[in-house]
Amino acid sequence: MQTNLIKPKALAVRIFVYFAFLIAALAFLANFVPRSQQFLPFGGSAVDISDTAQQVFSTSSPTEIQVGETGGSGPGGWSARLDAALFLIAGLFGTIVLMIPITWVYMAIKTPEGYRKSFVEALIVLPICATTVVLLIQDSLALAFGLAALVAAVRFRVRLPDALDGIYVFAAICVGLASGIGYLGVAVVMTIFFCFASIILWGMDYGANPVERAKQAKKLAALEHTDRGAN
Repeated sequence: MQTNLIKPKALAVRIFVYFAFLIAALAFLANFVPRSQQFLPFGGSAVDISDTAQQVFSTSSPTEIQVGETGGSGPGGWSARLDAALFLIAGLFGTIVLMIPITWVYMAIKTPEGYRKSFVEALIVLPICATTVVLLIQDSLALAFGLAALVAAVRFRVRLPDALDGIYVFAAICVGLASGIGYLGVAVVMTIFFCFASIILWGMDYGANPVERAKQAKKLAALEHTDRGAN
């Protein structure tokens, strides 16, 4: 039974290549597709998703739509709707792109003791929910209280057996919040530091506890024994 499928150095190289390709792709879009910059929620975008969404979806006639400094009245009303949709799609897609390396790090670190597949999948989709919630609430206090009441009614609870799991959930929420307010660029920087800090601490075995390590070794030995018995 393999308990460590990837080493810290190999994972660091994979993360570096991933972000290098991502940054190169963004630079290509910025240089060769100038209009694409207004759809990328990295801060300072020409499309303000809060104002745009409010005006686009609350206007009965597309000819009445005004989109602030972006223009787009009259025939451009439908263009404004498309701009808002593309901005939202870019933000949601960006959360998935950023959560992929975070889940790589999580799976690599948790492989020796095991992790739940459902939790990894939840880390991918959680920022999508967070982004949508931020866009729906905006500055509405009533919606914020309504959301809190709804969550309390559903009694959404997840038991996290490890404190590290909570950190990754918080990272996923941070990515979603950054996307929701249109500053996914901040999430990119956070994700890079988060991934490499986690890899460095993992590689150094920082804060290792001999007692905890002995318990993990005993657990792994029991799993290997079970696997041999099954085979």
